[in-house]
Amino acid sequence: MVVGAFPIAKLLYLGVRQMSKPVANRIKAGARRSEFFKNYICLPPAQFYHWIEMRTKMRIMGFRGATIKPLNEDAAAELGAELLGEAIIFLVGGGCMVLEYSRQAANSRRKEEELNETLHSLQTQLAELELTTETLSAQLREVNRQLVSFPVPAKK
Repeated sequence: MVVGAFPIAKLLYLGVRQMSKPVANRIKAGARRSEFFKNYICLPPAQFYHWIEMRTKMRIMGFRGATIKPLNEDAAAELGAELLGEAIIFLVGGGCMVLEYSRQAANSRRKEEELNETLHSLQTQLAELELTTETLSAQLREVNRQLVSFPVPAKK
């Protein structure tokens, strides 16, 4: 039984995903401290998310025309930072899945090419054997023809 190679790539992907969580937490902390990051990166998606969420809840409960008040700045910054952290973790996980898929596709493509090469080699050998068989068959017919053409010695 052949033991496969240790899946270093999978272990590396898992490590990257695990490291993305503290990185996301640091980015969230930086987003809370920086005014530019808070105002232009965190607040708009948080307000949009809040608007979509509240609108959906209102429609489910049957309220059609109710206006939705925006979140206060602190709550929106916190929600935006959480959304940003989750988006980073999601993107890293998705990137790992794409890399794993491409690695598996490359492996299967390589195996298919090896099989095609083997099949082509076997077909070439079969063609050579057929040619050799035809040559030997022709030589055998020639030897049989020459044997028939020899005079049979008379018995005394």
